Order: sequence, then C-alpha cells, then structure tokens
Amino acid sequence: MAAPDSTEPAAHSSVRALRIAMIGTRGVPAGFGGFETAVEEVGRRLVDRGHAVTVYCRSRTSAPDHVPPATAYLGMRLVHLPALRLGALEALSHSAFSVLHAATGARPDAAFVFNSANAPFVPFLRNRGIPTTVHVDGLEWKRDKWGGTARRYYRWAEQQSVRSADALIADAPGIVDYYRTEFAIPTELIAYGTHVLQNCPATRLAELGLRPGGYHLVVARFEPENHVDVIIDGYLRSSAVLPLVVVGAAPQGTHARKIAALAQDPRVRLLGRLWDQDQLDQLYAHSVSYLHGHSVGGTNPSLLRAMGARTAAIAWDVRFNRDVLGVYGAYFRDAPTLAALIEDAELNPHHTLEVSAALQRRAAALYNWGHVTDGYEDLAQRLVSGYSTHGLSPGRASRSHWNRPDGARPPSTAARGTL
Repeated sequence: MAAPDSTEPAAHSSVRALRIAMIGTRGVPAGFGGFETAVEEVGRRLVDRGHAVTVYCRSRTSAPDHVPPATAYLGMRLVHLPALRLGALEALSHSAFSVLHAATGARPDAAFVFNSANAPFVPFLRNRGIPTTVHVDGLEWKRDKWGGTARRYYRWAEQQSVRSADALIADAPGIVDYYRTEFAIPTELIAYGTHVLQNCPATRLAELGLRPGGYHLVVARFEPENHVDVIIDGYLRSSAVLPLVVVGAAPQGTHARKIAALAQDPRVRLLGRLWDQDQLDQLYAHSVSYLHGHSVGGTNPSLLRAMGARTAAIAWDVRFNRDVLGVYGAYFRDAPTLAALIEDAELNPHHTLEVSAALQRRAAALYNWGHVTDGYEDLAQRLVSGYSTHGLSPGRASRSHWNRPDGARPPSTAARGTL
C-alpha cells in the first residue's frame, strides 16, 4: 500500500474530532473502482487527523468461513454487512443494510454516501439527525450499458439526491455546472487524488513480456462509453511499431465480441483484469502513452493514475477529460485522429516526454489526496455546524452558511486544493 506522497500538505488540527460514516461502496481495502479508492485514501487521512471513520463494507462470500473479516484497516473501523444476490439490486441492498445500521446504532456526526443511486436511503439518516452528503459520481443515466429501467431509476435518484441530501459532492467542474443548471443547487467540487510515482521500478514488466517504453496502454472496463473498440481500431490504423496493451474485463455481449475481433491482430495484447497494483503502477509508469476513451462521468481515476505515473495521455474529447488534462492532453473523437496521435507519440519521443512531465506536475498540484481530504474534512465540519443546501440540517438551530445575512460562503479548502 502506497504511503501518502511527500508532496502532500501536512495534516492540520481540526476544530472538532468527528465520527464519520462512509456508506455505499464495496469498502476497503480498495480493490475495485474509484469510490473505494477515495474512501481508503480520504478515510485513512481523516483518521490521521484525529477523526473516527467507519467504513461500511460488503461481505465477501469468497472468504473461507473460518476467516473472520477484518474489523479495522489503516485506522478505519470496518463494518461488514451482507448484500442480497439480486443482480443490479445487490449494491442497493447493501446500502440499505448499511444505512439501517448507521441510523439505529451509535449515531455518527456526519455521513458520506457514495453514488446517487443510494439517495433514496438518505432520508433515514437525516431523520436521525445525521447530516448527510451524497457523492453523485457522473451522469450514470447517460451510460450506454444501462437499459431503460435503470436509466430512469438513475435519473430519478439524481433528483432524490438534490431533494434529500444536505450537500452534494461532484468530482468535476462539468458535473458542478450540470447540477447548477439543471437543479439550481450548489455542489462541492472535490476531485479525486492520485499518487505521484518517482523512479518507479520496471521489474514486473518482464513477467508480461514487456520492456520500459515499449508499448502503449489502455486500462478500462469494456463498456461502450469507454470506447476501447475505437482505441484498438485507431491503433490498428496507425503505423505504430510498439504493441498496444489492453487491461480490462471482457464481459459477454456484442461489444465484447467486437473488441475480441479487433484484438486478433498480434500487435494487440489483451491482459484481462490485473489486480496486482504494483505491477499495474509499473505498466502505467513505463508506457509511451496512455489511451483514455472514457466519455461519461467526471474525473476518472485511471486518467489521474496515468498522470501521476508521468505518462502522456491521449483522451476522448469531452469536457471532463479536458478539465483534467488541460493544454497538455491530446484529444480524439474517432479512429483516424487517434491513429495520427499514436504515431506522433512514437515519432516525437522528446515532446512525448515533455508532455509526460508536465502532466505529472499538474497531477501533483491539482489532484493531491491531502487536499482532497481537506475538502471532505471542511465539509464535514460545516455540516455538523448546521450547513445544508436546504437551509437547516435536521434538529439544528443554527443557520446554514448559504443563508448568512451577507450571502457569503466561508472559504473552502476544497476550492484551494482541487482547482
């Protein structure tokens, strides 16, 4: 497990030590997804600052019966609860059990609920006087992988987040603008962080038949909105000499078959899922370029990881990716454009290295887990002091910061750390 980066700000003394619950993810240790990584990285730092953090974890059915689940991790208290094996309802059922536990047990001072899909459970926390924030993630209802029923549910849950939560967290300026325009509600901009890798070893690459600086990299779930098929197509259209390494799952279906058909070319190497995080770090750090096709969602952890690993990024041309990479990114919307960019990355290695270094500096300045933790801590302190986008938190007599007579909002460390 990586230690906090040396570039992080020193932890500061809090006004008040808080009991904080984190609900709605698979839990920690983080082994799946950006939310879990955020819970681990922020939670461990909140503990270091003197807060008591409880993380609700989904029980792992694969663990041997005689091995009890861990009750603590990196100072965080872990509560393992089951989930109903009902397909798409599995995650929701676990969140329901977690909210019930938090609302009926020792009351936390504040709760962070991840994923707007869990918004229907927020009133149970607020009715117990627990001020609650929903981290809304991206615009889930726009994802191609969801059918009509799921899309309608996500759209409805998005509206419930606005109606029920005391505050909302978005990880990208585009999501903040969306909630401001669509619902006329303020949203906390707190991006993800990443680790800045310096002098990353390359000892694990040989196991995969790779050498440093000898490949291009894709890390993504094989879902239509991640455009892995377009990336492989663009690569095959190019005159690239170096192979394309693809890390990601290959679920069944038409889209997976399309990717498999494209990957028949010997220059394309499908590695499948890769759970070894040290080996994955080395893959990021020693690739010539990282090709990023994600088009829906906010700030993507895979893109930040590439930046922190000092790797040039070529990304799908949407606002979310431009907000992250800025002027140092290269952008595409079709296979021919990508083909030219891949060729340029190989033919102009000095420029590629300069871009890589600039992106790492940008990651260190803007996507620092210490600053991200500042944002969560600042918001939690305001919540327990009575802040709510709805005026008053449940059972609180003080006025919301947003309802001060002068209309001013107190300065937020989240704004300093993530913009």
